[in-house]
Amino acid sequence: MELVAGSYEQVLFGFAVHRKPAKSGDRETWTPVADFTHHAHTASLSAVASNSRFVVTGSKDETIHIYDMKKKIDHGSLVHHSGTITCLKFYGSRHLISGAEDGLICVWDAKKWECLKSIKAHKGHVTFLSIHPSGKLALSVGTDKTLRTWNLIEGRSAFIKNIKQNAHIVEWSPSGEKYIVVVLNKVDVYQLDTASVSGTITNGKRISSVTFLSDSVLAVAGDEEVVRFFDCGSLVCLCEFKAHENRVKDMFSFEIPDHRVLVTASNDGFIKMWMLKQNKRDPPSLLCEVNTGARLTCLGVWLDKETDEKASLPPATEPSPVNKEQPKRIKKECCDVVQKEETPGPGSKTSSLTDDSKEPTRGNSPVSAKKRKVTNMLKKRKKKM
Repeated sequence: MELVAGSYEQVLFGFAVHRKPAKSGDRETWTPVADFTHHAHTASLSAVASNSRFVVTGSKDETIHIYDMKKKIDHGSLVHHSGTITCLKFYGSRHLISGAEDGLICVWDAKKWECLKSIKAHKGHVTFLSIHPSGKLALSVGTDKTLRTWNLIEGRSAFIKNIKQNAHIVEWSPSGEKYIVVVLNKVDVYQLDTASVSGTITNGKRISSVTFLSDSVLAVAGDEEVVRFFDCGSLVCLCEFKAHENRVKDMFSFEIPDHRVLVTASNDGFIKMWMLKQNKRDPPSLLCEVNTGARLTCLGVWLDKETDEKASLPPATEPSPVNKEQPKRIKKECCDVVQKEETPGPGSKTSSLTDDSKEPTRGNSPVSAKKRKVTNMLKKRKKKM
């Protein structure tokens, strides 16, 4: 297990976490030990992601760097975006998806490190993206004030939702039955089956990071020292605790046998690991901490064993290869809340999750027939699994 964190100082830090079994009367001890520092970027780091083999980092220098964690070597860089890399997400061991200020979302083969698909996703910056646990769909938000749903099988837009404000975080729940959209200090909770907001969580200050601790509990950190746990159903704050001496910049949660762990990184330079209690109304206990001496910006955890890789989302089957055809053009935006992409031409492949040629229901209701189709197909797939 290795903690990796990027900084304003252009450095990537790596700390190997050593665990010692509990002795009689004592608890298990976790100790982070400095493993490496890497200074490959020429500007501050903005995003980090990991799979079972690699750690990738994005930066304001417009590049993505790849690190082979097994061999502990620099594996090279990806140069495709123009603008700050704003988000990086792995899906399994084969695919990496990146978003940037150039408005592009790129799908990469994480074996050959080739760009399989480059999509003009937003008219402004891509600020965040999240992959559905099935690997078939993704959500993205951007500075064009839209929330977009992507069909990852064909690499094209499926839906566009106008959200009136610039959202900076979007995240699926572990089950994929709900998702959240963050605008400033508010979290809108959406239900997939209705595609509408079921409730809104309000934080004290602007939110910098969120992570699902379970399908119903969301950890929220902002421009302050505390972390809060919210119930996504009742929208109440279950507990809050002081995590750092300065604002919390990023969080990461993962599960290994007998442990559910939350990791936090802050501008105060510290990375901290917290052991979560079964009752989320109880604040977590501090496992260990390490001071990097830098202003941290982004955080990730590399888990050596592939079977232990359960970061925020549960394991799922590999996604199908992404179609390399050019993305279809999207209809010109109008006042509709949900829009449908132009119908593919003859010979175009159609995803099993969005196989419906009917136009969605228009008007005041945000629910479309096609959206219900997506929900039903996801539920059927879950039952089969």
